[in-house]
Amino acid sequence: MTAGFVSSYGQPHRAGARTVVLVHGAGMDHTVWALQGRHLAFHGWNALAVDLPGHGRSRELPPLTSIEAIADWLAALIADVGPAPATLIGHSMGALAALATTARHPERVAALGLVGAAARMPVHPELLALAAAHDPKAVELMCDWAFGPRGLIGGNPHPGGWLQGSAGALLRNGNAAVLSGDLAACDAYAEGSMHAAAVQCPAVVVIGAADRMTSPKAGQQLAGLIPGARTASIEGAGHMMMVEHPEACLEALRDFLAAG
Repeated sequence: MTAGFVSSYGQPHRAGARTVVLVHGAGMDHTVWALQGRHLAFHGWNALAVDLPGHGRSRELPPLTSIEAIADWLAALIADVGPAPATLIGHSMGALAALATTARHPERVAALGLVGAAARMPVHPELLALAAAHDPKAVELMCDWAFGPRGLIGGNPHPGGWLQGSAGALLRNGNAAVLSGDLAACDAYAEGSMHAAAVQCPAVVVIGAADRMTSPKAGQQLAGLIPGARTASIEGAGHMMMVEHPEACLEALRDFLAAG
């Protein structure tokens, strides 16, 4: 298989089962999909959550420095899994990569899920500069902006958890240079509208109604560019909706997958 760590949630590959590949965002790793991935893995899917090169348990691999490079890596991974195309679900930077994969390698993608996404995801110059300088304030700013009301007041759907603290720890424990490169790749990606128009498979854009990083309006506009795309909105959710509102995010994805 393509070099890099892939979690299958302890489940063996099942011939004939549909495959779903889950792709994390900037500076993150496969653990952000814990609830959604595990549910799919134990409900008939070959669920694969990746650690992109340079991230998580793939941190010893050279990071990929553009959205297009990540897209080509994902296409190779899907080809390694088997001849059938996979459902590809990405969050934030991972959503951009999933979109680019679908446009560049349509034969590899059966359906597309975009979570917390927009056709263009420019990064504020101050954040780019802080990340490039490996300044801890970059992580603080990202965590401040990543959550909706539940995350900002310390709420967590799981007792004893701390949403902002967990996200901050994940970002700080990663490679600061990789985070900087991820943000630069998002900022540089300008083909979103063109790639969206080229999508030929079923697609859904999952929108956090309180997302301050990729606004609900931008999510709706992205869906409007993708032929036949549907949308699902999660009330009160910020950008990190998979962990802030995990059950609602799972429901939105499960409804889409069931329809396909």
